[in-house]
Amino acid sequence: MPLSKALSKIQKNQKGKSVAVHPKGRKFQKLTTATLREDKIAAKKRLHNERKSHELSRVKFLQDVVNMDTFKDRETFTLEEMLLFANQFIGRDDEELDELKKKRRSNRPPSNRQVALQQRRDTEVKELQSGFLVPDLTEAANVEFLRRWNQTFGSMNTLQQIRINDKAERVVGGNKSAQKGSADVDMN
Repeated sequence: MPLSKALSKIQKNQKGKSVAVHPKGRKFQKLTTATLREDKIAAKKRLHNERKSHELSRVKFLQDVVNMDTFKDRETFTLEEMLLFANQFIGRDDEELDELKKKRRSNRPPSNRQVALQQRRDTEVKELQSGFLVPDLTEAANVEFLRRWNQTFGSMNTLQQIRINDKAERVVGGNKSAQKGSADVDMN
């Protein structure tokens, strides 16, 4: 029978027994490793959910932009317009960030909210330089799908996404090393 790794399974075996567990014993080591495993899994779930929520907010912002009255009749958008939308998304909290900077006294450290907003903005600006992941608005079918998107993560798999950099160029893979060393090899 395989060893159980889940903390609940190990604790179930301990129920009803009032025997003390020795700190260097096998049962104690099983409990310790199971607890560490549960913590590691919970941390990975939390990071995964945060990443998904960031992706959802990014696509939701672009859906709102595409569904605006001024862009309602447009079927496709250029890479320059997509870069403009990405810059608007990055600057969505600039007013609040400026207000927090003005409120802060010169001899006081920045508030936690200000630090979080600044870090998020810096991360997104850095991502834009190397390749910002956005839905591909250069194809009409993709724009139409984005307009009808029901804001769930499950349906985002059918949405084609590309990476664009701060020069409004399409980037493959989103990193600079792939951009420099992308030599086309003809394999005949």
